[in-house]
Amino acid sequence: MAEVPATPIPAGQTGDRTYADAITALNSFQSNFAALEALRKNPGYSSQKSLPEMIEWFRRAGYKPSDFNNLSILHVAGTKGKGSTCAFITSILRQYALSPSYKFPSKIGTYTSPHLKAVRERIQINGHPISEALFTKYFFELYDRLEESSRKEGLGGLSDGAKPMYFRFLTMLAFHTYVREGCDTVILEVGVGGEHDSTNIIEAPTVTGITRLGIDHVGLLGNTLGRIAWHKAGVFKTGSKGLSVQQEEEAMDTIRERVEEKKIDFEVIPVLKGVEKIKLGLAGEFQKGNASLAVKMVEEHMKRCTGKDIGVGDGSTLPEEVKKGLETAVWKGRCQIITKEKEEWCIDGAHTKESIMEAGKWFAGVDRSEYKNIVLLFNQQTRDAEQLAKDLHKILKEQLGGDIFTHVYFTTNRTYSDHTTKLDLISINISSEAVDTLKVQKKLAQAWPETGSKAEVHVMETIQETVEAIKKLEGKSQVLVTGSLHLVGGFLEVVEDGEEAAILPN
Repeated sequence: MAEVPATPIPAGQTGDRTYADAITALNSFQSNFAALEALRKNPGYSSQKSLPEMIEWFRRAGYKPSDFNNLSILHVAGTKGKGSTCAFITSILRQYALSPSYKFPSKIGTYTSPHLKAVRERIQINGHPISEALFTKYFFELYDRLEESSRKEGLGGLSDGAKPMYFRFLTMLAFHTYVREGCDTVILEVGVGGEHDSTNIIEAPTVTGITRLGIDHVGLLGNTLGRIAWHKAGVFKTGSKGLSVQQEEEAMDTIRERVEEKKIDFEVIPVLKGVEKIKLGLAGEFQKGNASLAVKMVEEHMKRCTGKDIGVGDGSTLPEEVKKGLETAVWKGRCQIITKEKEEWCIDGAHTKESIMEAGKWFAGVDRSEYKNIVLLFNQQTRDAEQLAKDLHKILKEQLGGDIFTHVYFTTNRTYSDHTTKLDLISINISSEAVDTLKVQKKLAQAWPETGSKAEVHVMETIQETVEAIKKLEGKSQVLVTGSLHLVGGFLEVVEDGEEAAILPN
């Protein structure tokens, strides 16, 4: 069932404000489609203002960047694998927190984006989303601070005047939560880029890391690996060690230039032999690089915070805490399999060329011998959807020697069959007209036969209707759900019952 939006109680008034009130207020911080289109036409101007504006918003909330130094932050940038790397780091550090020899960190914050089913997933403590009650409490603490300071300074308040954008406010909320909760370690995932990202207000991370780079967010970051690498390496800070997985030469050259500019201690991390020997909690061959980066980031973090060497060395053998952390890490929506009575749902939120190729390789390796129907459930509402779908078909054809899909479903990201969407999943930053007219889905349906596929192609209006249609297929079905994390989030909302997207198992 869709959640009914609650009427928010204005800041400053008495009465109990609910989680639904908080999410409704939060959604008002989203930029609409027209505003985002204007931003895309002049990205440089906005980017250059980003950090000064972020610092100013923090000032109005009663914070300055140095207030966050005690959070002991590990900062993670990159194009793909950021979230997985954060999940590995969190899982490993939880093992050290439980170890009698270390008992550190005592409280770990993890900030990632986007969320799948609930906004609270972005702000986790000790591997689990904060509760609705805690989210609501800290949301309105921060909201009221900004509202009061804006009115005092003659800006008309948040409702009437300027206000931080959605991601900036959530970043502020994460910092506010972690300070109020007394976290002594925070894993911080960059939103977009690095140099001008709102997370980059921090001054003294314990360690910074860059995952694999690829072409994405070209309007903001540029259309070459060199330009993108320049932005990503902007998270490096003098006095803090910087790490990166191996990158293509163009990206690596730029990263090294920025290393020299910032005069930091820097190391390129290969896949560690010790990582090769264990079964990671996250599926996919590519996760070995993310896991290796996570291990070395934890090593540096523990050294900085405790003065102890955890004994990773050259990585050929790993400490038990590291191995258990890597083996038990969870990151929903990425190379995830959910098995039901008649269906096996293979889920990956890949949405770039590089990540869709990795998702294809992973799916190609999944056993499908017992399934009559091999189904693709796909959407990508804002990027080059047709090319992404073709890239997926190409890699699967290369891996398996031919076309495997019997049915293909192209749907919007609307969650429920009554065309409503859960409050946490509402997005106003895409064209509502394109969604209403199924513009993207119809183009995908027209382009798909160009791959040579003989699959039955279906255009659907909602995720719930698509899931129900697949369940009605005769025989057992194996379904690849991919193309968008927003699609994956809506899908999980439909097929799961009350489960949260945590980094650690319950």
